[in-house]
Amino acid sequence: MTEPYTAVVKNGKIFLNEPSDLPEGTTIQLVEMKIPARTLTEQLGDVKIGDEPVFVTREISSVPATFTGSLSNRDFDQFGLHESLRLAIDDVGYITPTLIQGQAIGPIMDKKDVLGVAKTGSGKTAAFSLPILHNLIQEKLDRKKQPTVLVVTPTRELAIQIGVSFDTYGRFTKLKQVTIFGGVSQKPQVDSLRTSGFSILVATPGRLLDLIGQKHISLKYVQTLILDEADRMLDMGFIPDVKRIVEQIPLDRQSLLFSATMPAEVLDLAKSFLNDELIHVTGDQQSIPINKIKQEVYFVEKADKLELIKYLLSTDNISRAIVFTRTKHGADKLVKKLKRESFTIEAMHGNKSQNARQRALANFKSNKTQILIATDLAARGLDMDDISHVINYDLPMVPETYMHRIGRTARAGKSGNAISFCSNDERKYFAQIERLLGVHIPRALDNPLQSEFESPPPTQIATTKIGTKKSTTKTKSRRSSSKKEGREFNSWERNKRRTGRPKKPRKSKKWR
Repeated sequence: MTEPYTAVVKNGKIFLNEPSDLPEGTTIQLVEMKIPARTLTEQLGDVKIGDEPVFVTREISSVPATFTGSLSNRDFDQFGLHESLRLAIDDVGYITPTLIQGQAIGPIMDKKDVLGVAKTGSGKTAAFSLPILHNLIQEKLDRKKQPTVLVVTPTRELAIQIGVSFDTYGRFTKLKQVTIFGGVSQKPQVDSLRTSGFSILVATPGRLLDLIGQKHISLKYVQTLILDEADRMLDMGFIPDVKRIVEQIPLDRQSLLFSATMPAEVLDLAKSFLNDELIHVTGDQQSIPINKIKQEVYFVEKADKLELIKYLLSTDNISRAIVFTRTKHGADKLVKKLKRESFTIEAMHGNKSQNARQRALANFKSNKTQILIATDLAARGLDMDDISHVINYDLPMVPETYMHRIGRTARAGKSGNAISFCSNDERKYFAQIERLLGVHIPRALDNPLQSEFESPPPTQIATTKIGTKKSTTKTKSRRSSSKKEGREFNSWERNKRRTGRPKKPRKSKKWR
């Protein structure tokens, strides 16, 4: 069964039941449609960005059971959240719930198990923290020195962010949370566990298991379990640890699992510990607004990547950028070399101490640092609205990670830029990324360090299909590569810039 209601698109996001410019009383019939799987680009093409009403389909069964308000004027007040939580919501300035919040808050308040697909920036943390706080207030449980709510998340940054969210939304309540994570001394965290009458524990898997093994934590009182960023836990190899944690929690619990993507392994994990009558919710698919991100790829020799990023940072209008490397060592090495060029730059990765990572993040947010070099895991949880550029110095091996990376820009309705470097050994990763997108990423036409192995980039991107025959145009030598500002940027000049002396360029090699 379906029910008629409206939705509008604002700043690239869909808001359900917002007022539209249609005459009062107009009825829009929503029809459930079953459509085949399509590429991300095809799905995004269905949504026209603007303020005009659009038609969306949603089953009436997904409306939360606790929802009693008018569908034409839905806001946070309609969920029936406790007054202290509504005060906090007003204090932070929230008015209209996002899609994931609109779909998840009610079922979680009703103690249902929830499986959620929610991308970065979709409001997922509030979607589970608000109803959890509401239920804790309603139950009036005696405060113990052991948790009744457990949130497991893969990284320190995410754990801190979630803990801050619980503190923010629960500021007018007496509820307390404790956050624990590795990479720092456990003593302050153990002291908090011993002295605080807390209900909520936010933890990374490794530190949680350590403290359980030391008898500092017991999970026998946990009534609600939340696994956040489950796909990232899979990437980091935490799934066995998560299973060990779940085994120690009572079976009569409420379980919630959120993931930005839903690979088979994560789905199997969800099926293993979620109730069969789970509620499946989906977040805002426009949380990564591809249509507002200018994507570009530079095919470049691996040895020339450093010169290329120096060139781009010196010539492009880059106000604030995140540069992604594949390894921690690569991040440190790049920072060291770019600092010699007087760029304001810092690194953030797992080998840094927690204080160093917090300091790097604070400097980046306050504009003291223009460029942040980061690995994927360290940048998880980094949420800012004014990042002008994302630069993929190394392409990710997992194509979905590319989506997470470029989603750091083009926030809050702004446009952004995503620049990728692709060396010869990364072409297989690049092909996977294009298959995920469903289209070719535009090739940089002003590439001063064009790889000698790459054919000229296609010019008709819209008419080029993935899997078509490769161009047979002969490869040009780097000596005849594109010119920038009327000046040839060839191998002689590159070597001179590196070493101070010219060197005879290599002969052009044939594609192997």
